Amino acid sequence: MATDYDAPRKGEEELPEDSLEELTSRRNDKESGTVDVDEAEAAESFELPGADLSHEELTVQVLPRQANEFTCASCFLVKSRTQIAKTSGANEYCVDCV
Repeated sequence: MATDYDAPRKGEEELPEDSLEELTSRRNDKESGTVDVDEAEAAESFELPGADLSHEELTVQVLPRQANEFTCASCFLVKSRTQIAKTSGANEYCVDCV
């Protein structure tokens, strides 16, 4: 909804007032905007950096660099030979780092 900032503001006598019955019904409403959250319970569900992961096992098989791959001299990622950038130096760089 667009707001006209140039329009004159309403005075206090022009503002609509809610009746006492409306206000008490909103207070007793079960679906009110307030939410009670236990901060301790919420914090337990987060995994913090540097957490102890000694009980975890790696399930990824690590392969050595293949003949059709190279290691970028800038980002040190192993990439396919199709990713080599055309440079004049002796080092091999990927197209992302050039």
